[in-house]
Amino acid sequence: MKPARPVRTSAPESSDARTALLDAAERLMLDEGYAAVSSRRLASRAGLDPGLIYYYFGTMDDLFIALFRRGAERSLERQAQALSSEQPLWGLWDMAHDPSDTALSGEFVALANHRKAIRAEIAAYSKKFRRMQLEMVTRVFESHRIDDESWPPAFVLLLLTSISRQLRIEETFGIDIGHAKTIAFIERRIRGLEGERTPRATRRGATRVRARRMGRRS
Repeated sequence: MKPARPVRTSAPESSDARTALLDAAERLMLDEGYAAVSSRRLASRAGLDPGLIYYYFGTMDDLFIALFRRGAERSLERQAQALSSEQPLWGLWDMAHDPSDTALSGEFVALANHRKAIRAEIAAYSKKFRRMQLEMVTRVFESHRIDDESWPPAFVLLLLTSISRQLRIEETFGIDIGHAKTIAFIERRIRGLEGERTPRATRRGATRVRARRMGRRS
């Protein structure tokens, strides 16, 4: 696979106009879906001249890539903090089960079906996330002397993230049959290794989710 191409920019990354365009693109994707993000609609939502889109990004594909990278880098930072905590398995599970980014992620996945550049970007970042997660699970299992033949870290990681993803998908359709027992089963296993979630970690995660949701509504 060819490496993801860099985003073309003609101005500093910190430009207020550039940030406003990315913010407007994110709001449009969340409110109306990725198909609504045209140069005209985006400029109107941001209150800027349409020409600035091409000045800062070059193409609409580059704008989408910049928006995806912005969110992915923030998520990588959150994940790094969670996985380096004293309860990394709780951190992994809570992040995997966090529904706050589901809508935007879904729009990018749908967009990737039509734009190869977006698909390549998602694949590249997904590998970064997976490698970081696998290193943590392997380290935790080694510290608890868990037999990696009986419980391969890669298998456990895929199991946790796949179950979490499926639960979120079903929840969007109002399906919750078996969810409570599945979550309880997984959390009993995590609790057996790391103990109860620390109240501090729980508050920090809840605050982060609320802040993101409030930001989207404003």
